[in-house]
Amino acid sequence: MQSKPYLSLADVKKIAAAAEAEALANNWAVSIAIVDDGGHLLWQQRLDGAAPLTSYIAPAKAKTSALGRRESRVYEEIINNGRVAFLSAPEVEGLLEGGVNIVVDGHTIGAVGVSGVKSIEDAQIAKAGIAALG
Repeated sequence: MQSKPYLSLADVKKIAAAAEAEALANNWAVSIAIVDDGGHLLWQQRLDGAAPLTSYIAPAKAKTSALGRRESRVYEEIINNGRVAFLSAPEVEGLLEGGVNIVVDGHTIGAVGVSGVKSIEDAQIAKAGIAALG
């Protein structure tokens, strides 16, 4: 039987704090969601001024990234390159850049999804959060 790392509550709080700090440093009003490797929500916050819709988009991006074991940006590119049939894939809703999977020792252990600013900036916030794990 194999073993793999997992996100503890302390890890999640560390990621959330660093992602929030990145967003606030840039004056970006966003929602931030963190999920485990099965796409189950572990943390969500909506910063002041973030649109209500972002609270639905951020966890969808995170779930898609965790289940697919890659950044959600990859799916956006697949669709933009003409493979629109991918829109019918089950369990994927956040097909936009801004979901970033968390990889430790070669295992995807979760993901961070961010929504509220340009997609590349959403991803920047997610990556800043993940970087806090070291």
